[in-house]
Amino acid sequence: MPRQARLDAPGVLHHIMIRGIERRKIFINDRDREDMIERLAKLLLETQTACYAWVFIPNHAHFLVRTGLTPLATVMRRLLTGYAVSFNRRHKRHGQLFQNRYKSIVCQEDAYLKELVRYIHLNPVCAGIVSGLKELNRYPYCGHSALMGRKKRPWQDVDYVLGYFGRTTNGARKAYLNYVEAGIGQGRQDELTGGGLIRSVGGWSEVKRLRHQGQDHVMSDERILGDSGFVEEVISQADEKYERHYELKRRGYDLDRIAKRVAEIYGMEPHEIFFKGKQQRKVKARSLFCFWAVSELGMPLRELARRLEMSSPGVGFSVERGETIARENGLQLIE
Repeated sequence: MPRQARLDAPGVLHHIMIRGIERRKIFINDRDREDMIERLAKLLLETQTACYAWVFIPNHAHFLVRTGLTPLATVMRRLLTGYAVSFNRRHKRHGQLFQNRYKSIVCQEDAYLKELVRYIHLNPVCAGIVSGLKELNRYPYCGHSALMGRKKRPWQDVDYVLGYFGRTTNGARKAYLNYVEAGIGQGRQDELTGGGLIRSVGGWSEVKRLRHQGQDHVMSDERILGDSGFVEEVISQADEKYERHYELKRRGYDLDRIAKRVAEIYGMEPHEIFFKGKQQRKVKARSLFCFWAVSELGMPLRELARRLEMSSPGVGFSVERGETIARENGLQLIE
């Protein structure tokens, strides 16, 4: 049975891209690259996020991951915020390091995992960082070397990827290497960075032909890579999430209503939720409040941060903590 993905739930496959602001370098030397690897290794293991492919290029990076119990937004916020602070301190600079928000594309696994692994791992060859496969096999800042057994990366799920190429490790590595070699020369593949439905119907020319015939219902979404059924499924589930946000608001759920529910759980007054405090009970209450405000009402971190007089990263940590509290104690906003 094909492996399916659900938007914003454990098990979703994502192709993630991050870029330096104004295309500036985000990796200046090997110390930077090792710093990112150390943070990535720790974070992936902590959040049970699987990583199948990755690569560091001086001004950008790619990752192919499957989400665990921790939302992707939380994982990326922790990774990029921590790295940016360390990078700025190390290079005595200030200001934003990354270009806006990371780009994340939900991917249909059976159709695209192999292609995405190859595409990501061939980036050093395409960028001229290495001259060919022999150098790529040894290049330490790309997941290809781990798949080839040249580097040990406990946080990279090598076995899962090789499982797509064969039953034995040696046979799978040989088949994988042949597959990668066959991809050299393909260059940039825009279809692998979004617009999956466009690819599934035969490219832009086919889309134009269908529209010329009056089939304007052909739909594309650059955040999704997959065939038409997969794209429609993901969008449908995203719509369901939006509908839940809307329904809760229609029923009168706002921050005050959530604060009242949290206050009931922790035996405190609702207004206490909105004021800082270091007491363990208040910290837990505010964390649960933040989690429900973001997950149930869809409130942006920045807006919630302003209301609570916190930083956006601080709210992000509270959301993560609140999610754990809700899960471990079986707590729900609506009883």
